[in-house]
This record gives sequence, structure tokens and C-alpha cells, in this order.
Amino acid sequence: MVPEPSPAGPVVSERRGTTALLTIHHPPVNVLSAPVLLALSSAVAASAEDPAVRAIVLAGSAERAFAAGADIREMRELDPAGARVHGARGQALTRQIERTPLPVIAAVHGVCLGGGLELALACDFLVASEDAQFGQPEINLGVMPGWGGTRRLPRRIGAARARRWILTGRTYGAREAEAAGLVERVVPRAELLPTALALAEELAAKPPLALAAAKAAVLAAIDPGVEPGLAFELELWCRLFGSEGQRRAMAAFLEKKPLPPLGRERWAEESVGFPWESERPAPADGKGIKRAAPQRP
Repeated sequence: MVPEPSPAGPVVSERRGTTALLTIHHPPVNVLSAPVLLALSSAVAASAEDPAVRAIVLAGSAERAFAAGADIREMRELDPAGARVHGARGQALTRQIERTPLPVIAAVHGVCLGGGLELALACDFLVASEDAQFGQPEINLGVMPGWGGTRRLPRRIGAARARRWILTGRTYGAREAEAAGLVERVVPRAELLPTALALAEELAAKPPLALAAAKAAVLAAIDPGVEPGLAFELELWCRLFGSEGQRRAMAAFLEKKPLPPLGRERWAEESVGFPWESERPAPADGKGIKRAAPQRP
């Protein structure tokens, strides 16, 4: 018997044949708060452990968004220690999705930004509606992607495009994302879920052990250094919390005010411990400044 979807909680889980359809339900724009992350993790784990489930489709219930990103109100007052815990929570979920032996398909409509895009990047396939909007706007909040975006976006769309997306914080439409190689297929909004479920059904018909092995082999081939890479990203991400840029940018976002240009008055003080400080070439007299920095993967 196929269980009925439950409206309780931030994630609605239901069965469509051999596919588990997991729908983020956190109106109005499916912000990825800590409770949503935990609910998603539980739903993914339950689906992977269910012997009747052969594929997972991840979708969003909000009219305007698949997932609008992390909860800025949760993050605004975090210090580096708190940011490390929060960032590790997001990375754990995206890594869980990536390593799940079942194929996972993201069915994206509307806004898919920041942590929402990082969630979609962890999936094996990304199908989008024509109204989908993608981006990594964390730079506008004084931080950077911290749930795997700096690792997974370059391997999906190439280093040059990923650098542009991450450093400018711009938003891109579904067709642009398809041309960049991020999206598998773009369809009208009404066809989004049927298209994702059809792909899930096609994958579910394959021998499950071979499918899981192939998924693991492809992941190992395209990103053998994923674990140290994610650790490096998290280290840099959490160090940004408490900086002038992070505090002022997140405050401006929540207060719906424009962010005035930030100078570099505190650059030297706040840069201590970042890689460009320890890796700065020594001057001609050989007297370089060496400071502890995150270890590169």
C-alpha cells in the first residue's frame, strides 16, 4: 500500500510507485532552516533504507521556490564556532544525498539559490521548469557557499563559469543553466514533476546494485578529493562569520536596506588565518609574513 503524504513537518514524504517523492514544505519560499535540514536528512535516510524504494525525487511545494537558500535569520548572529556547526549540518545533508546508493533527481521550479542550489547540486540529475532561477548569492551576504557549492558547482559547469557565479552572486535562468551544463532538461512548469518521476522510473528499472556501484564510481572519478575539499570550504566559510562584511551584509538583507560599499580598513586584521596571508610571496628582502591558514586539500 502506498502511504499517503503527510502535511505535518517541513518535508512531505510520499511514494509514487518505486520512487520516494520528498517535497520541501516550508512556506513561503522553502528557506532551509535547521529543522528543514534535519527533516530532509531523516526523509532521505528512510527512503534509502526502504527496500521498496528504487529512486528519490526531491521537489519543493512553495509556489515561487524550490528552496530560497539558508535561513539568514539563523545565521546572522553566528560566530565562527556556531557557523562551523551550522555549515557542517548543511554539508552532512548534501554529502548524504550525494552518497546515497539510490539515484536522486532534483525537480526545480522558481527560486533555487544559495543553499537551495547546493542541495540540488548534490543530486544526480537536475530537471528544471522554465521559470527556474539559479544562483550562489552568498557573496552579497558577506560569506561564500558553505554546503559544498565551491566543490560541486565547478565540477558541474566548469571553473570559469563557477567563478563567475560565485564571485558575482548573479542569478541565472533555466535556459542559461541548461547551456552551462547544470540542468539536465528544461520543461514547462506543468511537466516538471511528471518528467522527474519518469526519469526516476527509468532509473528504477535498472539492476539496483549495478546502479549504486556505477553512481559511486562516477563520483570517485569526477571528485576523488571531495572530503578534504569540503573541509577546506567549511574552514573558510566559518571564518567569515563575525567579519564586518558578514555582519553588515546580513543585517542589510534582513532589514531590506541597500548595502553601502565596504572598504578594506579592517582587511589586515580580519585576513589573519586565510590562505592568501600564509601563501603570500615573500618580498625581495626575503622577509615574508607567515600566518596559520586552513590546509588546502
